[in-house]
Amino acid sequence: MALARDGEAPSLVLDAGTGLRRLSKRLDRTAFEGAILLGHLHWDHTQGLPFFPAADKGRVDLFLPAQGDPREVLARAVSPPHFPLRPEELRGRWAFNALESGDHLIEGWSVLALDIPHPGGRTFGYRVSDGTATVAYLSDHNPTQLGAGPDGFGEYHEAAMRLADRADLLIHDAQHTAAELPTKAFLGHAAAEYAVRLGERAEARGVALFHHDPDRTDVEISAIQASVQGSRMQVFAAAEDMVVDLPT
Repeated sequence: MALARDGEAPSLVLDAGTGLRRLSKRLDRTAFEGAILLGHLHWDHTQGLPFFPAADKGRVDLFLPAQGDPREVLARAVSPPHFPLRPEELRGRWAFNALESGDHLIEGWSVLALDIPHPGGRTFGYRVSDGTATVAYLSDHNPTQLGAGPDGFGEYHEAAMRLADRADLLIHDAQHTAAELPTKAFLGHAAAEYAVRLGERAEARGVALFHHDPDRTDVEISAIQASVQGSRMQVFAAAEDMVVDLPT
């Protein structure tokens, strides 16, 4: 997901899956100058990094949750024999940074990074603001790891509430439905119902259902979206190439 201020090119990207190629097209092959924040290091959030033509003549400050030397941690997936290049061999000007939880100023954006439960490595959720609008981003979130919570969908824990608090848009993991949780929660994701309830509790203005199960059809995703409506908030399913203008 790419964030841009009004009238400007995107300067902050959240995660770097294969969709990162699409951002190069949106930039019309001009150079990217900005930062990428990784929520965690699973393959579906990093495999776009070597395939980002907009970085070839640009600048990328890459931030990942602190867990050792960031270049070496990333090289576990991006280096021979798994990939022909190491991180430092990517074209363009790259800087690799270990990010701790807390408040940061990155590319002029106010960023709050907080640890959220997700198996298989340290995982951050992010809250990003430019002073006029605020986006909360919890792409991979396993709240049942902390207990069933009041609705059976997982705990509405402090980090999730703080990230989502009165956000203009909450972009949240919705890979499962509540009915699927008993057999699929071990995969490390949340239910669409949890995303909406979190948005309601945190008084967010809108919720984007995100990180869909890759086996779902568009019709099935639309049915899930329809099933969680009825809230005072706007609730919609995120889609490729979607552009959302937030009120200022």
